[in-house]
Amino acid sequence: MKPKNSPQQNRQQDMFLSELANMINPDHPLVKIAKTVDWERLDEVFGKTFCPDNGRPAISTRLMVSLHYLKYTFNLSDEEAVAGWIENPYWQYLSGMKYFEHSLPIHPSSMTRWRNRIGEAGAEGLLKETIASGLKMKAVKPTQLKRINVDTTVQEKDIRFPTDARLYDRARQRLVSSAMERGITLRQNYNRLSRNLLCQQSRYAHARQMKRARACVRKLKTYLGRVVRDVERKCHMPDADLHSLLQISKRIFTQKRNDKDKVYSVHEPAVECISKGKAHKRYEFGCKVSVAATSRGGWFVGALAVHGNPYDGHTLTDTLTQVARIAIPPENVYVDQGYRGHGFTGNCEVHVDKRHRGRTAKSLWRWMKRRAAIEPGIGHLKQEHRMDRNRLKGMAGDRINAILSAAGMNFRKLLSFLEELLSRIFCWLFLLLGEPIRRSI
Repeated sequence: MKPKNSPQQNRQQDMFLSELANMINPDHPLVKIAKTVDWERLDEVFGKTFCPDNGRPAISTRLMVSLHYLKYTFNLSDEEAVAGWIENPYWQYLSGMKYFEHSLPIHPSSMTRWRNRIGEAGAEGLLKETIASGLKMKAVKPTQLKRINVDTTVQEKDIRFPTDARLYDRARQRLVSSAMERGITLRQNYNRLSRNLLCQQSRYAHARQMKRARACVRKLKTYLGRVVRDVERKCHMPDADLHSLLQISKRIFTQKRNDKDKVYSVHEPAVECISKGKAHKRYEFGCKVSVAATSRGGWFVGALAVHGNPYDGHTLTDTLTQVARIAIPPENVYVDQGYRGHGFTGNCEVHVDKRHRGRTAKSLWRWMKRRAAIEPGIGHLKQEHRMDRNRLKGMAGDRINAILSAAGMNFRKLLSFLEELLSRIFCWLFLLLGEPIRRSI
């Protein structure tokens, strides 16, 4: 059924309560943003994903949107965002509450189901609203959207570092647990032997006794192969989940060192190994993300997660298409040398950084120097807005997390803009009224 118009029901005892609007500071940045966001448009957009008549009314769209903005702005988990909502009256005012609440508004798992419902298109709607709100508050200037910087980074998945020994042991554990849930009696599960052998392999590798460590890895691989064959013999028609787990286990069992499209995690088989040439981190396990930010201001107007580890230049067309959906089609795009041969044939002009910088015109070179400003922005996305360790499931989770990280970054910049504006107003008032006060004293 369609979401409720208000996240709070009318109760008879509300007449004896004090409203939130009378308890909070009206000049607080969250109060200003709450009055700027177009909640009606968001309610109309996300309301299309719900059935019009069947079932009970869904959770308020404004409440769910507010929680996701706060989650990615302050780098919180679902549980932390819901728990912090109870303690903060400004968070409750942003979500449309009329009175202060003392109980959890929703269960944290509702945020997961809501993200899966809105998908990538809904996440782009949240990012688009941050740009629209910035234009209303004049934090974002329309001229800033005409020049953007584009670059790629790696969004790492929340998995442990993959090694052959760990993968063999984890795949065997999952198969044994799935067989027990389905009542399949295995000839031997190797739980005790595999646990001891994995610890022994780690000790040998730490002591640089690699021949003994490789012998332990081979034995762990043998245990996995035995369990796979035992499950296939005793379950001729496995269900979809068990069939998928068997296929992943077989891929782990047969893959070699130099193979492509390897499996690096049992529960996240789509994870890719990406090398970006970093000295401190040779390989990163996740997916590539193409981000776009304005040359002036650093407002993020696009964040696209792409799988298959493509060449950077081949991601430019899809990235600029997303930018046109979220903001406006840019006129000038500035990229590094990794985008040579991009093949983009759109209306905007793509400027690729050159080695011979002295040959570039000064007017263009001034903007090319601004291209590097996207690098610290990517660092903030990773360290402060949940792009460093993606905890959402599957490829859809990669795409949603990347876009919402950019939305959280823009939301933080809106808060900073309003705080700076408020401090300037106080300084002006002090300069205007401070001198008469001194004379009177």
